[in-house]
Amino acid sequence: MDVQGFADGRFGPVHHSFAEVVRAQSGTGAAFAAWCDGRLVVDLWGGYADLERRRRWEADSLVQPYSVSKPFAAVCALRLVEAGRLDLDAPVQRYWPGFRAPATVRHVLSHQAGVVMLDRHVPTEVFYDWDWLCALLAAQQPAWPPGTAHGESPLFYGHLVGELVRRVDGRGVGRFLAEEICGPAGLDFAFGLSPAQQARAVDLTGLNDAFRAGNAAGRPVLYRQAITNPPGAQDGAVVNSAAWRAAEIPAVNGHGTARAVAGFYHVLAAGGLLSPGMLAEAVTPQCAGPDRVFGDDNAWGLGFGISDDGYGMGGLGGSYGGASTAGGYTVGFVTGSVGSHDRVDKLENTLRECLGLAPIPAAGNPPPGS
Repeated sequence: MDVQGFADGRFGPVHHSFAEVVRAQSGTGAAFAAWCDGRLVVDLWGGYADLERRRRWEADSLVQPYSVSKPFAAVCALRLVEAGRLDLDAPVQRYWPGFRAPATVRHVLSHQAGVVMLDRHVPTEVFYDWDWLCALLAAQQPAWPPGTAHGESPLFYGHLVGELVRRVDGRGVGRFLAEEICGPAGLDFAFGLSPAQQARAVDLTGLNDAFRAGNAAGRPVLYRQAITNPPGAQDGAVVNSAAWRAAEIPAVNGHGTARAVAGFYHVLAAGGLLSPGMLAEAVTPQCAGPDRVFGDDNAWGLGFGISDDGYGMGGLGGSYGGASTAGGYTVGFVTGSVGSHDRVDKLENTLRECLGLAPIPAAGNPPPGS
């Protein structure tokens, strides 16, 4: 399958590396984009967009990149913080009176609130009912005292953040994102797809038992509890369905292009979404050390994973978006064939080589996420 798009002259090796990635994709294709020196310097896509491999991946194909979605939700809340409508250090109960965990807004945004799982087993349909899921989260006892540890809330981060947005602003997080963030910035990324957007959606492939088992191997018990209830978030029949794509599940089911993901971090770094002061706080580690859910050591800002090189967020299956503050560029990679993050690491390191930069530091990119 031919690769489409462009890579500026000096980034020709990125085009070659991306072609290798697409050729190796076992299911649907992928896309990669990068901004540098204030310009979109790479915008590539290729492969198939559907399970039957009949529909080509197009420039505007939309992909669910799992946890790459989380910072998009976080920036919605941070805009309200900046406007003085949300207080980072106020208890969540100030805005959401029924919320049981004694967490602050800062705890929620930085994955320290402890509301990462549900004690009660619930059906997949809970994902499609915002109020039902938020009621369950409000009643849930946290897995640790908020502020004493951290761990990514794989499935619920977007509801925790999004319900704060809704209660303060009145708009759901999907509408807020469209009207305040992505629409004005020209970013093709959304929570809750319309029928027209669904027609552009890429099918996720490779979400089988072997992938799920490999992804859970070596993780804490809490990970399995947090990722499997409600069931379906790693089931192709669920995540490729119209009901899932139409729902707002902002922890994992944003849909967008690689161009939009890289563009989000470019506009963010350029001061177009948050003030310099708010961005600086958002990408300053609020906590660091072992992640209670994923088991690895990591560091969280306010919605962003933080590394030695910059900030961003990876997603289950290999997608990634982020900014290299050291290198002065931003990238987005989205894939329809789930796998490891080796593909985006290869592409980013090729980009870095073109820029005369050393490979990604040993500490790696920010957390891969769910």
